[in-house]
Amino acid sequence: MAASAFTPLLKRLFRQEGPGAGLVDRPVRISALVSFRGEQRKLAERDLRKLSAEVVRQAARALGPHDAPSPDTLTRATDLLTRSLLRLGELDMDDIQAVRLGHNILARELMLPADGPVADDAYLLYERLLNSACLHVLNFFTQRSTFVARTLVEQSSQLDRLVRVTDLMAERLPHQPSEDAMFERRYGRYVTQEYGRLAIYGLDLQQSREWPLDDAYLSLEARQAAAAAAGREEAAPLRAERALSGVSRVLLRGHAGSGKTTLVQWLAVTAARQDPEEGLLHLLGRVPFVLTMRTLTRDRRALPDPGGFLAAVDCPLAGAQPERWADRVLAAGRGLLLVDGVDEIPEDEREPVRRWLRRLHATYPDNLWLVTARPSAVREDWLDAADFRELSLAPMRQADVRAFVHRWHRAVGGTAEDAAVLLDLVHARQDLAALATNPLMCALICALHRERNGHLPRGRKALYDAALSMLLERRDRERPDPPRGALLLDADTQISLLQKLAYWLITNGRSELSTSLAASLIANALPVIHRGDELGPAPEVLRHLVERSGLLREPSDGALDFVHRTFQDYLGAREIVDWQHFPALVAKAHEDQWEDVVRMAVAHAQPVQRGELLSALVARGDSDAEHRVRLHLLAMACLEHATQLQPAVRAEVIERARRFVPPRVRDESRVLADVGSVAMDLLPGPDGLSEEEADAVIFALTRTPTDGALVKLRAFRDHPAPFVHHLLASHWHRFDIDRYFDEIVAHLPHADGQVFPAHTLAELHHLRSLPGLSGLNLRGDFAEADIVAFLTGRPITTFRLRDCDTITDVAFLNGPGRIESLLLDNCPRIADLSPLADGPLRELSLYSDTVQPLPRGLGELTGVEELTIGSLYELDSLDRLPRDAPLTSLTLPSELPGLTGLGAWPGLVRLALHFAERPLTAAEGRALAGLAELAHLTTHVEAVRGLARTGTVLPQVTFVQLFPYDRVEPFTPDMLRDVVLVFPGLETLIVNNDATDFLPLEGLPGLRSLHVLSPSTAHGVPEHVAITAPEARRY
Repeated sequence: MAASAFTPLLKRLFRQEGPGAGLVDRPVRISALVSFRGEQRKLAERDLRKLSAEVVRQAARALGPHDAPSPDTLTRATDLLTRSLLRLGELDMDDIQAVRLGHNILARELMLPADGPVADDAYLLYERLLNSACLHVLNFFTQRSTFVARTLVEQSSQLDRLVRVTDLMAERLPHQPSEDAMFERRYGRYVTQEYGRLAIYGLDLQQSREWPLDDAYLSLEARQAAAAAAGREEAAPLRAERALSGVSRVLLRGHAGSGKTTLVQWLAVTAARQDPEEGLLHLLGRVPFVLTMRTLTRDRRALPDPGGFLAAVDCPLAGAQPERWADRVLAAGRGLLLVDGVDEIPEDEREPVRRWLRRLHATYPDNLWLVTARPSAVREDWLDAADFRELSLAPMRQADVRAFVHRWHRAVGGTAEDAAVLLDLVHARQDLAALATNPLMCALICALHRERNGHLPRGRKALYDAALSMLLERRDRERPDPPRGALLLDADTQISLLQKLAYWLITNGRSELSTSLAASLIANALPVIHRGDELGPAPEVLRHLVERSGLLREPSDGALDFVHRTFQDYLGAREIVDWQHFPALVAKAHEDQWEDVVRMAVAHAQPVQRGELLSALVARGDSDAEHRVRLHLLAMACLEHATQLQPAVRAEVIERARRFVPPRVRDESRVLADVGSVAMDLLPGPDGLSEEEADAVIFALTRTPTDGALVKLRAFRDHPAPFVHHLLASHWHRFDIDRYFDEIVAHLPHADGQVFPAHTLAELHHLRSLPGLSGLNLRGDFAEADIVAFLTGRPITTFRLRDCDTITDVAFLNGPGRIESLLLDNCPRIADLSPLADGPLRELSLYSDTVQPLPRGLGELTGVEELTIGSLYELDSLDRLPRDAPLTSLTLPSELPGLTGLGAWPGLVRLALHFAERPLTAAEGRALAGLAELAHLTTHVEAVRGLARTGTVLPQVTFVQLFPYDRVEPFTPDMLRDVVLVFPGLETLIVNNDATDFLPLEGLPGLRSLHVLSPSTAHGVPEHVAITAPEARRY
């Protein structure tokens, strides 16, 4: 069709440029260009439908009288085209990105799924018209006066990134020998090929069972262990792949199937390619070492030194590496060490691993480290001595599940409609939604839904049963012409043999076994199996299982393992039940490697066996004080798998579990959430709960997004405490947002300064109905137009923006409202704050997940009274701060500038230096002493030590929060004596850790309150001091 057919549509579809539009120098969101969105809409949907109908009519005329479509076809094509064009307002891309991608990809983003497997005439006509329309849309973009300017800016941005990348590479690759450089290129290609694909469960034999990592990787959230570690009001989640941004050592916990190994592969491949995206430049110049623990410890061999890394993981390039190459890489701080699966080795072998990690870190301190384990595999402070930061992979949110399901269906050649049908099913069935919380379970659900024509079993065990049936039976059934002489093993026979291998691995604490041992186990099992002696030699049977079952793989020559630990635990539990090895199972039930085995054994067992097993778990818990809580909660967790059970046994299990509710601290909440919905049923309502218990109960319920949890949360809507309202408002993205808003959020107080969060446009749309809303907290890539539309006409005075890569300019905050309090957290493209200089801003907080230069224009914000600069911002001098501002509160970053200029703000009441770990000088002490209004000081023990050594006394300070050297070591009496010397007028002291002895505080007669932020023994607390501390976790 000619361009003239689309011209009337394009003129009405997009906004016209106003005066000065050519000065816009940044990409524009397509959603901001369309004329049917925003407060000043110029195109109604009915008008767009008329324009679409005219395009369809012209297309029909072009076909000629003999091929003229029916009126119904034209009506349906018009409807489809209108609906697709309306989706322009929902696109997450700007005009430059759209032109770069091309019209075919733009059309694919807007395309609606066909109603059936065969497209009808209306759909085919719509498809052709949408492709043509997208071609003309992109041409329209390139003709706009602003496009060329923005393209130049984009090129400048790319050039700036190239300069930064070059500088980083020059810094990290100094004087590298040519032999090393050549080998690293070769090694990088190997890493990319070796770790660049993932297995897909449940595909036909004719299809590839591997999935390119670029298509498969789903960015999940990781959460910090504690809010205080981040120095923010709450621990904000971060994308898991950015875990090593701004911190060099991370211990990442996650359940089986949660994506730990996939993350390891993605980081390795990203580093090997040496072309990371923005925000991951810390991977530039890094050399990845993927150190899988079960491979390193195979046959109980010694853990390797750096020179043996490649050989230990069976890398074929081990013999080709230059002499002492790995040592040079690590000594230069260029290594990315990815230690995967500490939980996959026996518990008694983990302590040597910890010592090995600490020695490597002490020898090569400047590298990046990621260590993965299941949540209960190692204690919380396992690597604290090496200053590892602990993160946990969060369960998949609804948006993550949607993204995964669509990607899975694209990978297997499915349709968008198939994905939509499955998502509707997951949304409608609470049991499926409860299972679809990690990538493994989502993959199994997708495969089974496809295999069983939309019929999915109920419950975890039934899902595993169906998955095994699919993997074991379907593969041979769909191969019509098996090789002559091939073994024909039915599913039951294969399962019986695989059980033997799984049982051996579980009982020996291993994840791999040799092929020779596996063949021996098969040989011992064949006589027990019906007609097993007719199957042939054990090595041939084993080879068949490896090649045909889809459950075994060969990670290296001479070694076997299961494709996933979940299948190993499932099959091993079945073997235990078949042969009634219940005493051995109960004896091992307290070990983390056996938890899932116990749960699956309860699911496999007959009702009488199940009752005996659960009673034995309860009895052992009663008699074993050390492991009592773990055993009783494990028995409780097993109830969801106990489809039939004697009422007396069920009551006995529940009675023991009731002793652990309500939870007192959030760590206990996490344990109860892992138990599942059966534990949530025991949680009480708000009556009679302390504030700490109410916090812990809500925290647990929000981590189990079921209908039952939502019913219990409703009871907290009228709780008087503001922190409860904040908790309830902060977690609605975990539930169905429409229902959660109607039943929870809409009933919370919203005109009293409460800040309400939104992660998506849908959530933001719901918040429109809250009159008098004064606080908004956005997380994600929102468009400026959508933010402005929301702020306009609303009394928003507090605005927070987190994890946003789309906003580059804050000038829009001056127009629609009166923003008095602003927080920017991880918004790297905001580089200039000067547009806020003439606004009513009184409070500003800046945080970042990576090291960032301070935005320009901060010094111009002369009306700011409270200023917080996060730990990773670069501040070389106090001169960068607004010297004429009436600051009463100031927080400074970890790289602390000299403090001698603090006298520029004589009205300072609160000063926070807790990010900095250096001693303060005598001159800095004098500057602090000169602040007559200073009453609150948050600082580090090292800074106080420096003040004490220089004889500094700060009598005006009445409130101190003291940060320790690490999260575990208690404060010593010497540290507290320094506090007594420096702060003689102290009335309130907050310490993050406990102390070995609080007796030195007797020297502070005015001290009235001592708050310890971790469980405390309260040893030596003076009588005149009231102490508060959280309860120690019981489980």
